[in-house]
Amino acid sequence: MTVPLVDLTPWFDGSDAGRAAVASRVDDALRESGFLLVTGHGVPEGLPEAVRTHARRFFGLAGERKARYAVPVGGRGWLPPGAETNAHSEGTETPPDLKESYSVGADQPTGDPEIDGFWFQPNVWPDDDVPELRAAAIEYMTRMRALSDELLRVCAVALGLAVEHFTDHTGAPTYTFNINWYPPRTHVGTPGENQFRIGPHTDFGTVTLLDREPGAGGLQVFTKDGEWVDAPYEPSALTVNIGDLMARWTGDRWRSCRHRVLPPPASAPDEELMSLVWFYETDPHARISSLAPPIGRRDHPPVTAHEYLLEKIRSIGVGQPD
Repeated sequence: MTVPLVDLTPWFDGSDAGRAAVASRVDDALRESGFLLVTGHGVPEGLPEAVRTHARRFFGLAGERKARYAVPVGGRGWLPPGAETNAHSEGTETPPDLKESYSVGADQPTGDPEIDGFWFQPNVWPDDDVPELRAAAIEYMTRMRALSDELLRVCAVALGLAVEHFTDHTGAPTYTFNINWYPPRTHVGTPGENQFRIGPHTDFGTVTLLDREPGAGGLQVFTKDGEWVDAPYEPSALTVNIGDLMARWTGDRWRSCRHRVLPPPASAPDEELMSLVWFYETDPHARISSLAPPIGRRDHPPVTAHEYLLEKIRSIGVGQPD
């Protein structure tokens, strides 16, 4: 499977030919693998490392200190070890994922209590312990939201649709920013059978933007031929993939590709990695219907975004009510 490297510079430069070429490459990538690497994205070079520096200070705190910020999956704050099992979303039984996360996201209420209570919860920040994390994470989220909308415009052009076809549904969208810390083997011990840093799964929303670190216990993607392969890495690139909601929206023209993060390896017992994972969705009440042929290949039943996504999120939390 080829995970191509796409330079977005011609898209931002604005020429019709350049934008069309970028859109065509994105279409090819999402049809073949569901993943691509993008450069020319405009994210300041030092911003991801600033987030990591502050987040590592948080994850290095004593467990009882971090526990002040503990939340279940879907909450705003610290997801402790054992809180999440991503493979459950696809019906695969694995032990809990070997990671910790700090999770924040959309927090501007819409005025609908049913929606706001889950999707637009106030963000919780560890200001008493790592006050610098708040500003760096907010700047990162601002950049990611703008880039996500631009990528949705690329996606619309790739399908021959009006440029705002998807972003017409992201006026007040749901999104989550997870800072995932993958502790070393010396910290978590020997992984259990079929235990991963993140178990096999597909993402749930429209586009996922990932800034990651390379390692022996890193990201793998599942090919059309049924093989797990290491995802390529480029230091200046973001890894981009689509989620289940976008796959449904395009009538399965594009792949929501299974992926996983390998367990901490015995060959590198001190390896610890940190990924910055941005999950983007739509307005919560958006009605998602499959695009008809010749774009779409399968007609999925329409779904309301927040209902569909909530079911997925609840499936991965450990010890939470359905």
